[in-house]
Amino acid sequence: MGVATIVFILLLLFGMPVAFAIGISGLAFFMVTQGLPFTIVVQKVLATTQSFTMLAIPLFIFAGNLMNNTGITKRLMKLADVVTGHMYGNVGQISCVLSTLMGGVSGSANADAAMESRILGPEMVKRGYSRGWSAAVNGLSSLIVATIPPSMGLIIYGSVGEVSIGRLFAAGIIPGFIMMIALMLATSITARKRGYKPDHEKISSPKEIFMAMVDGIWALLFPVLLIVFIRFGIMTPSESGAFAAIYAIFVGSVIYKELTLKIFLQTLKDSTKDIAVVTLILALSGVFGYGIVYDRVPQVIASALIGITSNPTLMLFLIVLLLTISGMFVETTVVALLLTPILLPVVTSLGIDPVHFGIVMMTVTTMGIMTPPVGIALYTTSSIMECSPEETAKASLPFFVAILAVVLVIMLFPQVSLFIPNLVFGVAM
Repeated sequence: MGVATIVFILLLLFGMPVAFAIGISGLAFFMVTQGLPFTIVVQKVLATTQSFTMLAIPLFIFAGNLMNNTGITKRLMKLADVVTGHMYGNVGQISCVLSTLMGGVSGSANADAAMESRILGPEMVKRGYSRGWSAAVNGLSSLIVATIPPSMGLIIYGSVGEVSIGRLFAAGIIPGFIMMIALMLATSITARKRGYKPDHEKISSPKEIFMAMVDGIWALLFPVLLIVFIRFGIMTPSESGAFAAIYAIFVGSVIYKELTLKIFLQTLKDSTKDIAVVTLILALSGVFGYGIVYDRVPQVIASALIGITSNPTLMLFLIVLLLTISGMFVETTVVALLLTPILLPVVTSLGIDPVHFGIVMMTVTTMGIMTPPVGIALYTTSSIMECSPEETAKASLPFFVAILAVVLVIMLFPQVSLFIPNLVFGVAM
C-alpha cells in the first residue's frame, strides 16, 4: 500500500478531487501488485454501492433537502431565535441551537454549515458581526450534526465496522447537546469581547418558547421517532431513511402546505448532485479498502499501536491525534471509510466499547471539515461569507477549544455516550 498511499497524497496535493484521487491510487495498488486480477477493481466498486445499510445515506440526504425546502428549517430557526434572543451574539447562538435541531433533519455537517451561512450570514453581517467570526460559528456549530441522529458519519462508521447504527444514533444525543452548550459558551465569550450585544435583555417567556416548540414539533419529533422505530424493530436504519423522505413530503405538503411541484423537482435536482458526490467516494474507496485488507495494514497498525501502549485512555489520545491530523488532509467520509476497519479492532481488543469509540471518532473526524488545508466547510463558509479562509480559521480557535474539551469529556467518561444506548437497547454483551 506504500505506492498507493504516495500516489493518493500526491494527487491531493495537486488538487485532484478526492474521489478520483482515492480511485486512481487504488488502481495503482493493483498495477504494482503481482497476481491480482483487474476484475476485482470493478467488483469492489460495485460491491461497495450494494450495501443495504448504505442506502440510508441518499435517502437521508433527500429527506434533509426536502425539510430545508418545506418550512421545517424556518420553524426550527424561529424556535432557536426565541430561546437565544437574550444572549450575546444571539445570531451566532441561533446557529448553535439550529445545528442541534437540524441534526435530526439533515444528517450532514457540510450541508448544515452551508445552509446556516446562507440563511444566517446576511443577518450577522447586517448586525456588524465579523465575517470571519460568522463563518467560524456557522462552520463549527455544524459539527453537532455529526452526533445528533441521523448522522451520515455514524451510518458510514456503523456500516463499515458492523456496529449497531441504532445504538450509535442513541449514543450521539447527549454528546450532541453537550457540544451545543460548549459552543454556545464559546460564542457568548467571544461575542462579549467583540461587543455583539443581544436582541433583548430578558429571556423569552415560557409561553413564547412553548408556542415556538409547538410550531416546530414535527421536526422535533423526527429523531425521537427514528430511535423508537429502530429500537422496537419496526424498521432498519435504511428503511428509516425511506421513512424520513415520506415524513418530509407529508409534513411539507399536508401540514405546512409549502411543498409545491416546482420545489419538489428542485429538491430532486439538488439531492441528485449531493448523492452523486458521496456515492462516487464510497464506490471508489472500495478499491483502496481492498488493498488495505490485502496488505494486512490493519494488523500491522494494530500491532504498532498496541506496542506503544495497552492503556485504553492513552490509546484513545493517540488515535484522536491521528484522526485530527488525518482530517486536516483527507475528506471526512474517506477517513471514516479507510480508518474504521483499521482502528476498530485495536480499540475493541483493549476493551473500548465500539459505540463509544464511534462517537469519539466521528466527532474528531468531522472536525476536519473546518481545518486547513482541505476543510470543505472552511472554504464553503468563507466563500459564502465573503472572507478569507485564514480569517475564518483564526476566528475558529475558541470554538476548536470548546469541541476538543467535549471530546475529552466523552473520552474520559464513556457513560456520556453509552447511557442512552444502554437504557434503550440494553447493555451490550
